[in-house]
Amino acid sequence: MTLDAALMECPVIAILRGIKPDEAVAHVQAIHDAGIRVVEVPLNSPDPLESIARLARAFGDRMVVGAGTVLTEAQVDTVHAAGGKLIVSPNVDAGVIRRTVALGLWSAPGFATASEAFSAIHAGAKHLKLFPATTYGPGHLTQLQAVLPSDVTVVAVGGVGAANMSEWRLAGAKAFGIGGELYRPGQSVTETAGRAAKVVAAAV
Repeated sequence: MTLDAALMECPVIAILRGIKPDEAVAHVQAIHDAGIRVVEVPLNSPDPLESIARLARAFGDRMVVGAGTVLTEAQVDTVHAAGGKLIVSPNVDAGVIRRTVALGLWSAPGFATASEAFSAIHAGAKHLKLFPATTYGPGHLTQLQAVLPSDVTVVAVGGVGAANMSEWRLAGAKAFGIGGELYRPGQSVTETAGRAAKVVAAAV
């Protein structure tokens, strides 16, 4: 499954910050059952590469599994070795983007300004993460859409949730990264399922 195909099914990237390897598959199964097809394990989670490896084995043909908070080219290599296909960063680092693209993975670097957006695009990124979205607001994205290429997908992340997805969609966001509203460390799989259902209902 490609990233674009996955986001067409459901425009949500589930951000599972803090998840542990022994619980990752069960929670992602609940997220998958709700309709979400993209999942990100931030690298500042406990043993994130093991979680990514387990998820890639369990869902690799049905979901796009990747890593968040990827800051170096070396980390891109380790995520690739674990089976991850998506590299999400909080910043624009041309080296990280180029390495991601060279390995055949999808890059989603974090940006805020037009300059950062075009630096990421020139390095090879086709998916841009507006982060933190809440700091800038939908009006900021509306203005950026006037200059961004039409084939670039903007993902709004940070302060975006079920209550304001419609505003961001009108501003031009094509997908949403959802973290704490979807998953918090220690919650039950049942709670994850309920939260995922609410997020998906607002997103589709």
